[in-house]
This record gives sequence, structure tokens and C-alpha cells, in this order.
Amino acid sequence: METTWTLEEKSQGSLKVVINGDKWKEAQDKAFNKLAKDVELPGFRKGQAPKALIKKQIKEQSILMEAVDMVATDALIKGIDEHQLRLIARPELGLDALTADEVVLSFKLTLEPEVKLGDYNNVQVKKDEVSVSDDDVDEKLKQLQERFAELIVKEGSVDKGDTAVIDFEGFKDGVAFAGGKGENHPLEIGSNSFIPGFEDQLVGMSINQEKEITVTFPEDYQAEELAGAEVVFKVKVNEIKVRELPELNDDFAKEVDKDGIETIEQLKNSLFEEIKTSKTKEADEKAENELLTKIVDGCEVEIPEVMVEDELNRTYEDFTNRLTQQGLNMDLYKQFTGQDEQALREQMRPDALNKVKVRLVLGAIAKAENFNTSEAEIENEYKIMAEMYQMDVDAVKKAISADALTYDLTIRKAYDHIKKSII
Repeated sequence: METTWTLEEKSQGSLKVVINGDKWKEAQDKAFNKLAKDVELPGFRKGQAPKALIKKQIKEQSILMEAVDMVATDALIKGIDEHQLRLIARPELGLDALTADEVVLSFKLTLEPEVKLGDYNNVQVKKDEVSVSDDDVDEKLKQLQERFAELIVKEGSVDKGDTAVIDFEGFKDGVAFAGGKGENHPLEIGSNSFIPGFEDQLVGMSINQEKEITVTFPEDYQAEELAGAEVVFKVKVNEIKVRELPELNDDFAKEVDKDGIETIEQLKNSLFEEIKTSKTKEADEKAENELLTKIVDGCEVEIPEVMVEDELNRTYEDFTNRLTQQGLNMDLYKQFTGQDEQALREQMRPDALNKVKVRLVLGAIAKAENFNTSEAEIENEYKIMAEMYQMDVDAVKKAISADALTYDLTIRKAYDHIKKSII
């Protein structure tokens, strides 16, 4: 068995394996015996007829193709071992020659690409300084006020910022259209949650007043039959509510219900620390992303398309799962955004490409720095994950292989190593 490896572009190449002589003859004999078991001839039990008679019933091509199946896996393994190849995708098998004397197998392989690292140890970035102002705390307090605000019924007419509780029904060319009707719908004036122009025409209306409102749907509206159409909504105001903010005092601090918070000053101090923690995290992430970008940009690597497609599939699947968790599905999302799957995947492609490149570069850094992961570290990580997900350690091991965990831990070491360059 002779093997030849030829590297082509983007980590793709061809592994040719020539099999002849006794090994190929033996494979054909085994193939014949396997096929012979299913041959039925009159006067003989299945597979029990004389070999000469059975041979007349089996085409030589069938024997050769069955023999190929028997030797292909061993041929691939031998080629991978001899040339020390690391595959990242399922091989494609082709036949360059097939006779009773010899078979030439051709495997199209995609390998993990080689990364030419730059001077990653001398790349530095400076983390933004973190500061928290009184205005930051006041803004956070205002957000809390809004969260704990109450809607109080008011008299008079609808103003900007009020919430009008309305009945409405939409008509196009005098005919009611699907999805255009609602009862006792609370609509905050100025939220821009309805068609442009709708909310403005509610301003000045009073309780129990009815009115016809004419608006035009946007040209890019998801429902084609309404896109760009002029419609009339019959509207009735049932109730008008105004948002009443709570006073910023000790009672409000207690209502927020934070552990150990009894006074407004304690609440402000707590918010100060929350903002500081959040800004510190943002500064860390910004610096880390900047550092990664600089290091990756300083490296050279040709990324096979199959790696990008695999990452893109994972990204798309994660996105659809998040939609499901939010009570949506991909069909609804496509209707709302007007995007089809292909457009969405193209939008995700740059991020998928970057993820692959970052992973490859970190893997190359781990190799360059001789980072290894011990069995003790792997076992400890399994215990941490078991506690995190409240699962038995054995269950975690079944879900996540030791090889996958080893890879993740090694990449993490490489990431921690380069983060030392943040000043």
C-alpha cells in the first residue's frame, strides 16, 4: 500500500493510496465471499452453491466495489498516520483506477490550516479608565423610578407621554384587514410602536371620543398587501393614564428591595458599585477585543470554507434557539424583518469567519507556548461544570468529551496568556 499526499490551496489536498498485490487480492476474495452469501440458485440453499456457479452470478464490478469499501478505511488511516495529517472535515473518496490487479483511491481532505503567528507577545493595548459620575448614578435612579412608576388615570385629553387605552380597527378601501383590530390596547404616546403618524393624531382626544385616523404604511412593511397603502383606523379612547414617578426617599429605597438597603443614600452607593462593575466589565471586554483583533490581524492563515460553514451553522442554530426561548420562531422573524435565511446567514458570515480565525490563532499560540492540560485539571473542570449545571459528574462526562474539554482548557490558557498584554 503506497500513499502520496499533495497539498493544494486553503488546507485542502489529495491523498492517493495505491493498493495491489496480495492485499488487493485478499480484499476481493473477502468481497466475493460476502456477496456469495446472498446468491440463490435453484437446487441449492442460499449461499451454498458451488463457487464456480456463484461467480457467474456476480459481476466483477460488484466484487471490486465491495472490495473498495473493505480497504478504504484502512487506506485512509494509513495515509493520515504516514503524513501526520489532522482532518477537520469528512473525506471525499474518489477512484482514480479500479481493476482486478490494482485500485488507486483518491481522498479529498481538508486539514486544520497552518497559522503563521505574528509577534503576539509584544502586542499591547491600554484599558480605558473607569469612572462613575453623579450623573451616572442619577440616570440609574431615574431608570429605577420609571420601573416603579404607576399609571394613574387622568381626566382631560391625551398628551405626549400619556398612555391612551384605545379600541381600534383598521380599514383599507373600506374593508377591515387582518391584524388591524384591538380592544383596550394601552399605547404610550411617543413610543413610536404604531405606524408613523398614528400616535400624533391621538394627542388632544378625550375619554370616550371617537375619531377616524388616516395613516400610510411604510413601503417596507412586512405584510405585502399593506406595504405603502393608505388606511383608515376607527379609534375610540377608553381611558387616559399618566405615569406617576415615586419620590426618591427612604421609602422608595426600601421598595426597590435590595438586600441591606434601607435608605436612599445606601441605594445610591449600591448603584455606584453596580455601575462601576458594569463599566469595568465593558472596559475589560473592549480591551480584550482590541487585543485579539490586533493579534489576529498580525497572523496569516487561510481558512477552509468548510470551517466557516460549520461555524455559520452553529451560529444560525443558536439564533433560532434564542428565538424559540423568546416565544418566536424563524418564520415570524422573517416576516417581521423581511429577511430570508440566505440573507440572515450572509449577515452572520463575518462574525462566523472571525470566530474561526480567533480560535485557530489561539490554538496556534497554545501550541507555540507548549500549553498542556493535565488529567487533574480536566477532572476539576468536570466537577465545576457539574456544580454549575447541577448534574452528576458522570452525566457531564457523557455530554462533553475529554478531548473537547482539553481543547477548551488549552485555548483558555492561551487567552489568559495574551490578556497579560493589557495595561
